[in-house]
Amino acid sequence: MKKQTMIFIYIVLMLIGANAGVFANKPEGQANGQLMIPDEAIRLRILANSDSEKDQKLKRIIRDEVNKEITTWVEDLTSIEDARELIKSRLDEIEEIVAEVLERENSPQDYNVDFGNVDFPTKLYGKFLYPAGQYEAILITLGEGNGSNWWCVLFPPLCFLDFSNGEAVDTSEKEKEEKPKVEEEKKEETEVKFFIVEFFTSLFS
Repeated sequence: MKKQTMIFIYIVLMLIGANAGVFANKPEGQANGQLMIPDEAIRLRILANSDSEKDQKLKRIIRDEVNKEITTWVEDLTSIEDARELIKSRLDEIEEIVAEVLERENSPQDYNVDFGNVDFPTKLYGKFLYPAGQYEAILITLGEGNGSNWWCVLFPPLCFLDFSNGEAVDTSEKEKEEKPKVEEEKKEETEVKFFIVEFFTSLFS
């Protein structure tokens, strides 16, 4: 009977350790599957000229080009001060990107690129409410700037999330890859529990 008790304690400790390992593997800055914007962050906000299909498409093209470039600038940075100084020093490059896209798309719109405290509207992303207020950001205004806006977080890099819609951007492939893995993990967990039940049933019968 003493041997059976020791086996029981050993298995319980193994289960506790396994569960602890699952929670320890959650990415930093993630809570309940949602990514949180840290207090110190630099954002990107783009105001389209209007809500016409053409102007909104133009906004998305500029979004992709600017985000792709800035992501390479900040990917190795760990300090918001360094990110701030780097972005300030390279605003002219962002202006060039915007100008090149407008020329390529044959759109003679005016544009403006600023960096500083920018007004943001209230947005709900998942379970998190991001209140309206002024946040440090790059603001790109296209034409009259009367169209729907788009925004994301440049530093730390969270621009794969579209906080303007509360939806994930370009994560469909990632979700397809992760879903089978989650289902497989659940299946394995069920099999382990079933094995333990069978083991103790035979042990104490």
